[in-house]
Amino acid sequence: MAATQSSLLAFFVLLVFSLLSQSHGHGEADRPEAFQFLRQSEGCHKGDRVKGLNQVKRYLQRFGYLDHHNDDDDDFDHHLESAIKTYQLNYNLKETGSLDVATVKQMMLPRCGVPDIIKGETWMRSGKEKKEKRLLGVSGRKTTLGFSSHYTFFNNTPTPKWPPYKMHLKYVLDSTVPVDDLLMHPLCYVAFARWAAVSNFTFEETQDLSSADIRFSFFKGDHGDGNPFDGPGGVLAHAYAPIDGRVHFDSEERWTTGIRADWIDTASVAMHEIGHLLGLGHSSEHGAVMFPYIDVGSQKVNLHPDDIQGIQSLYGIH
Repeated sequence: MAATQSSLLAFFVLLVFSLLSQSHGHGEADRPEAFQFLRQSEGCHKGDRVKGLNQVKRYLQRFGYLDHHNDDDDDFDHHLESAIKTYQLNYNLKETGSLDVATVKQMMLPRCGVPDIIKGETWMRSGKEKKEKRLLGVSGRKTTLGFSSHYTFFNNTPTPKWPPYKMHLKYVLDSTVPVDDLLMHPLCYVAFARWAAVSNFTFEETQDLSSADIRFSFFKGDHGDGNPFDGPGGVLAHAYAPIDGRVHFDSEERWTTGIRADWIDTASVAMHEIGHLLGLGHSSEHGAVMFPYIDVGSQKVNLHPDDIQGIQSLYGIH
C-alpha cells in the first residue's frame, strides 16, 4: 500500500511540474538587471580607486561580508579584499581577493536575499572547511553518504527550529501572488511534498491567515520589513528563520513556471525559501537547492543529498 501511494505521489509530482513547465508568468523583460553595476568594477584589485566600488561594498555588506562602516567610498582597501576572499572561499572560486571575471560572473547572478554570513557568525561550509584545512592541516569532513557536507543552519543561539509539537505546518498564499492561481497552488503543494518526503514535517494549505504558520507574499521594492527588493535580476526572494514563517518574493522578477530563457522558475525559488523557513542556511554545494544563486532560465526542484542531510541533521528523521 505504501509503495502504491509513493508511486502515485511520484506520478503526480511529475505531472504537475510537466504542466507548470508549459505555462509562463509575467514580468518586465526590458528593465536593466539589478546587479549590472558589478560589471563596471570587473578587474579591480587592492589599491584601486574606481567609481562604483561603493556599490560593490554595499552588495557584500548586504550578504554579510562587510560591516556597514566600510561601504561608503570607492577605495579598494584591505577590508574589501578580505571580504572578496571570503566570498571566493564560499563559492569555490580561486582566492584572488580581486574582482576577477569568475567572481563578478558569480556575483551578477540572481539570488536569495538571505545573507550568506549572519551577524558575523554563519559560514557557508566550504569557506569554513578551507579555513580549517589551512589552520589545522586536516582533511575535509566526510559524511556517511560519502561526500563533504556544505549545508548550514541559521546560526543564532540557539539555532532556530520549529518545536517538536509543530511538525504539521499550515501555509497560505496571500492575495499578492501574481502567478496564475491554478498553477501556484499545485506548485506549492509539490514543493512542500518534496521537503516532507525527507523530513518529519507535514504541510497543509489553508485559506485562513490567522491559522497559517507560513505565508507566501509577493512585493515590490520597499515593503516594510527592512529588506527592500531591487527589481529584475537581483534579489529574488527572502524568507525568515523559524518560527517566523514569512516568505517574500519580488513581484518585479520575470517569474515563470518551468524552464524558459531569461526567466526565473518560481518552483525552484519556492523550494529554496522553504528550506530557510525550516531552518536551513545557504549551502556552497552548487547542485543543492540551498545554493544561494540560480542560473536564469534553469530549474532546480530536486533536493540534493546535501539538502537532505541538512534537514535531517537539524530535526532527525523517523
